[in-house]
Amino acid sequence: MVLGSVLVLLSAGALVIGHTAQRRIEGSVHTADLFGRQPELTTDRSGKAGITGPLNILLVGIDPRPENPEEAPRGDSVLILHVPRELDRAYLFSLPRDLLLDIPAWERAQFTGSRYDKLTHAMMYGSRREGAPADVASGFGLLARTVSDYTGIRSFDAGAVINFAGFQKVVEELGGVDMYIDQRVESIHLTPDGEPRYRIPGDPPRRVYEPGQRHLSASEALDYVRQRYIEGGDYSRQRHQQQFIRAMVSQATSRSVLTSPGKLDAVVGAAGDALTFDGRGSSILDFALALRGIGQDRMTLIRLPGHNIGTGGGYQGEELEPVAKEFFAAVAADEVDAFLTHHLELVNR
Repeated sequence: MVLGSVLVLLSAGALVIGHTAQRRIEGSVHTADLFGRQPELTTDRSGKAGITGPLNILLVGIDPRPENPEEAPRGDSVLILHVPRELDRAYLFSLPRDLLLDIPAWERAQFTGSRYDKLTHAMMYGSRREGAPADVASGFGLLARTVSDYTGIRSFDAGAVINFAGFQKVVEELGGVDMYIDQRVESIHLTPDGEPRYRIPGDPPRRVYEPGQRHLSASEALDYVRQRYIEGGDYSRQRHQQQFIRAMVSQATSRSVLTSPGKLDAVVGAAGDALTFDGRGSSILDFALALRGIGQDRMTLIRLPGHNIGTGGGYQGEELEPVAKEFFAAVAADEVDAFLTHHLELVNR
């Protein structure tokens, strides 16, 4: 999902070894107005000499249905990449897809707003167009406004959206990814043979991911990071996605990729083909070059604790603990380093 966008942003600087690779990145990434030209959110960088920090980049993963283009997608994964002023490190944190908050009105989709709704629905409400294909860019704009209102992060410097199919293609080109699985996970989607469980009557057996260092194929990786009906629920899923992002960035910048022009070109192309990016006046290559010093060892994964509201049939959604609002204030002020010295429990390992 959003993993491909992080791959391009944090890996492409290292991957760019010549003009051919540069043209491949620029040519394969789709661009769009993802922020809806909202004056109070716009941070137009056109005409500036380069990218300067601090930066906040909004990353959203969706699962569109090609067979039904009019069906509005939901924001299945929502992550924010915060890069301090020095541009030499990054902090990655997630928001629960079912986070309960207020979704503001959005004229572009003739949406009048919704109180105490799920974050995942913001993309859907903003994308709807009567009798026409869903407008994903408009949906992203409403989701960005919703996240901004909730977190107090007034402006995002860039945004990206990627779909499930794009994610799987990136991992295929990498040849799979090695990562440490930190808990036993049973898949609700696949059998041990990789067959979709919904196609088999009854309660077919489930694919199981056991703890330990593992090599995940593309289909296994996609399946693993989608699981949220596990111990820890969506908070465990967020942690697993973040861990996989770090593992994928590490593999994409490994010697086996960098020294193989064919593989390098295929990886960058796969990420770009499924990626839509808005750099507010700067290209994705500009951002990639600005962030080229941030490897997987310079990326800190953040865990924002929360709890569910209601259970079973009475489940309403998720609510974050008060420490999350303190963290958001630190992000807005570019004071995350100092904040985390007193809140080491928020760092994912």
